[in-house]
Amino acid sequence: MRLLFSIGAVLVAGVLAGGDVAGIAAPGPKLHQPQRQAADGDAQSVDVELILAVDVSYSMDMDELAIQREGYAQAIQSKEFLQALKVGPNGRIAVTYFEWAASSDQKIIIPWRLIDGPESADAVAGEIMKTPIRRASRTSISGAIGFAMPLFDEDPYHGIRRVIDISGDGPNNNGGPVTVARDAALEKGIVINGLPIMVKEPSYSTMDIDNLDYYYEDCVIGGPGSFVISIKDREKFKEAIRTKLLMEVAGRTPDRPVVHVAEKDKEPRVNCLIGEKIWSDRWGR
Repeated sequence: MRLLFSIGAVLVAGVLAGGDVAGIAAPGPKLHQPQRQAADGDAQSVDVELILAVDVSYSMDMDELAIQREGYAQAIQSKEFLQALKVGPNGRIAVTYFEWAASSDQKIIIPWRLIDGPESADAVAGEIMKTPIRRASRTSISGAIGFAMPLFDEDPYHGIRRVIDISGDGPNNNGGPVTVARDAALEKGIVINGLPIMVKEPSYSTMDIDNLDYYYEDCVIGGPGSFVISIKDREKFKEAIRTKLLMEVAGRTPDRPVVHVAEKDKEPRVNCLIGEKIWSDRWGR
């Protein structure tokens, strides 16, 4: 399912009221209630351990990279985010932010940080904005997922949910197959959500593809309540990032969640090796 909607006060009101808003279902009692007593007695407990994995490949232009950085920083500082933070049983989350490109190119920008209110949110946003913007070659979503998984073991906090949040503007074209990395994460109980960036027309020079949102749905994301929010308008870039973070922090799920293609017994709508094929056809390797 592709989620294309606006947030604003309506979403926040729905999150705080616990109702269904814009196709997002409230988390059922099984998501939080069994852990509530344990969480209350553990100072290290958080509602979600959230890894933000952000694409910095050369197909992203400098303007997109700047907007992406600003989008995450502003979303974390927003009043809607801080209100959503209060919804969980612990009222706090743990977050780490890294940038990725090729299979061997991942750089942690924000190590694990606790966000439990305006002060800690401002500190994380400030760290994101002060880091120089960089670009790098190739696109390895599988490498990003593989890099992200062991980060949970290093997190000093203990989350009710573990989520990897992948944003990118193209298919995997480097490293191992993305489906293998995705399935390894799902076996560990990790949820993967996606933010496919589709603000430019596909071109030969950038290796973009049509229907990147379908690719993310069928080849990248997975786990209970996983979702994709597509960005097709540059002006909606920051809003989409904020919407995605609100859903993840508040534990919201799509009204019609994406079903893993293996569970549907159907072939992906997009070849999950399309990026590797394009790269091989052009450069013969």
